[in-house]
Amino acid sequence: MVSRRDFRLAGVMVYEAQIAGVQDAPAHRPLRGLAVRRVQAFSRRELAARRAGVVAAVSEVADLEFVNGGGTGSVERTAAEAAVTEVAAGSGLYNPVLFDGYRAFTGRPAAFFALPVTRLPALGTVTVAGGGWIASGPPGVDRLPVPTFPAGLRWLPAEGVGEVQTPLRGAAAAELTVGDRVWFRHAKAGEICEHVDGLHVLAGDELTGTMPTYRGEGRSFG
Repeated sequence: MVSRRDFRLAGVMVYEAQIAGVQDAPAHRPLRGLAVRRVQAFSRRELAARRAGVVAAVSEVADLEFVNGGGTGSVERTAAEAAVTEVAAGSGLYNPVLFDGYRAFTGRPAAFFALPVTRLPALGTVTVAGGGWIASGPPGVDRLPVPTFPAGLRWLPAEGVGEVQTPLRGAAAAELTVGDRVWFRHAKAGEICEHVDGLHVLAGDELTGTMPTYRGEGRSFG
């Protein structure tokens, strides 16, 4: 890289996905959480030495301006390493559903999307338009959006969230009619930005602006 024309090696990025991106306290899965915490503890001890060694080796051939590490689930641990100069935090800034399962991180949900009610198929059930904004990672129910407001709605296990429509069941369905909105929290915030051009910013009940996503800026990294 240092000899490659028109390129300059300015920094190093190391993302410890096995710590930053894996829940260590997943809901209703205490044994998995225990196993994950043990693996992560072992990995943390090894990682700090390995990262310092990588940085030292690269520094012999280039003057590094930054060393980036971490992720939302490992901010505090990564920031404590002397070799790291900056720490990244991505989806966790919005505190989507997956980050409810981290012991080291407690946030306040800050991103939601709304879907309109289109049908009232049965007592205690409503159907909303769309919904299938599935988070990346291994397939599973923990990758699905969660109906949040009004409280007391759940998607059907046999249906999940659909590409075209999503049926929801619960006591709150009795309060809804066609055209009302159901608000969802996403499992990972990045997928929201794959579907919309901008995020509306609220302060209390006041709309204070709109921030474009990279898709809204006309960018594509596919």
